[in-house]
Amino acid sequence: MRVAVALSGGADSLLALGLLRLAGHDVMAVHAHFLPPDAEKRDLASAIAAQCDAIGVPFQAVDLSRAFHDRVIAPFIAAYAQGLTPNPCAACNRDMKFGLLLIAARGLGAERLATGHYARLEATGNGPALYRGADATRDQSYFLSLVPASALAQAVFPLADRKKADNPAALAALGLAPPLPKESREVCFVPGDDYRAFLQASGAPLSGPGPILLPDESRLGTHQGLWRHTVGQRKGLGVGWREPLYVLAKDAARNALRVGPKSDLAVTCCRAGRVNLLVTPENWPETVLAQTCYRMRPRPARAAMDGETLVIAFAEPVTRPTPGQLAVLYDAAGRVLAGGVLEDA
Repeated sequence: MRVAVALSGGADSLLALGLLRLAGHDVMAVHAHFLPPDAEKRDLASAIAAQCDAIGVPFQAVDLSRAFHDRVIAPFIAAYAQGLTPNPCAACNRDMKFGLLLIAARGLGAERLATGHYARLEATGNGPALYRGADATRDQSYFLSLVPASALAQAVFPLADRKKADNPAALAALGLAPPLPKESREVCFVPGDDYRAFLQASGAPLSGPGPILLPDESRLGTHQGLWRHTVGQRKGLGVGWREPLYVLAKDAARNALRVGPKSDLAVTCCRAGRVNLLVTPENWPETVLAQTCYRMRPRPARAAMDGETLVIAFAEPVTRPTPGQLAVLYDAAGRVLAGGVLEDA
């Protein structure tokens, strides 16, 4: 079985390649240009190609920049214009890495696609089971939750049982050094991680000034665009009150920013759409663990499907989820049951 390894130029994907090669797998390397390949990006691809050539691994670069714009960047901009806070990494994993890049790898003769994600897969009689990776500080199952089971069945995660801190020594032992000495955890297509400047430069029809409203509809001031704010935000509101205020919601229909005290951030229920079911609901445990942002500790909840909408009822109040982010369900063993895109709480 030939495995294609998606190489970004960073340490994680390179270690994935080295581990598979060490284990005796028939490997090849693919590098996706998700952004238009300028001179710097071509130099990176050339450096990856040279390293692969030195260890006898076939290499192929694939230009997917146009599709990446259409499937990741354009929806990201549109979501902000609609008052949402999107998660582009989840869309990229679903539509690009385990979508078009997987298809390209298969076209090059590979049967599976390996990446440097920190997550674990197990084969079951009902398809692949996606679990959290061993490194809790780097676990990426949350961002993989929208990838359909059919694609996960063709995925390989060699770093599933590894800790990020051990990787430099492991790479050195394999005689490998990543072309990119430092890895960014920012959104890859947003320069300097300044999403406001990126959105303004996009030419998208972004919302303009509008009212800042308290829960009783009292107007406190004027915001300069809903896209500049996110649910749960405290700083940068530009208004004062008798206690600290937080963004509770973005009312796109009225172009209103709804704010209130911290106590008003607490909710016990939320909903998500565009649900990817990795375990059928009838096989979910009575109590699941629900996570509605990457840094959140999963919380006990009951969950059910209402038509095509995932409804989550938490055992105790949680901070109001951010529409556009992900709601992911786990069982007690860390298996992903389902993932969806959060709607209004």
